[in-house]
Amino acid sequence: MPVIKILPHAELCPQGAEVKAPRGTSICEALLDNGIALEHACDMSCACTTCHVIVRQGFRSLNAMEEGEEDLLDRAWGLEPDSRLGCQAIVADADLVVEIPKYTINHARENH
Repeated sequence: MPVIKILPHAELCPQGAEVKAPRGTSICEALLDNGIALEHACDMSCACTTCHVIVRQGFRSLNAMEEGEEDLLDRAWGLEPDSRLGCQAIVADADLVVEIPKYTINHARENH
């Protein structure tokens, strides 16, 4: 079973974490199933960018990005070439290293 290493994030996992993820699971589901409260304001329907992650290792092992995800990512805070929406990035056989950006554009959570 692949392992996802989550780099330290001040609020969600200050020490970082490693979780096992069944093949075919999204990064978002894997983190949530293991107590890491990755935001997912649209309930993982690919309608927002709150589950934006940066895949530091294993990016090419993930499923191909569809057009809807590409369009949404343009609005994500801290977009990088290896950015994905956690709800759309499906784990294959390779281990992953994932960084959760410091901010999201979830205005409801940010009290704007």
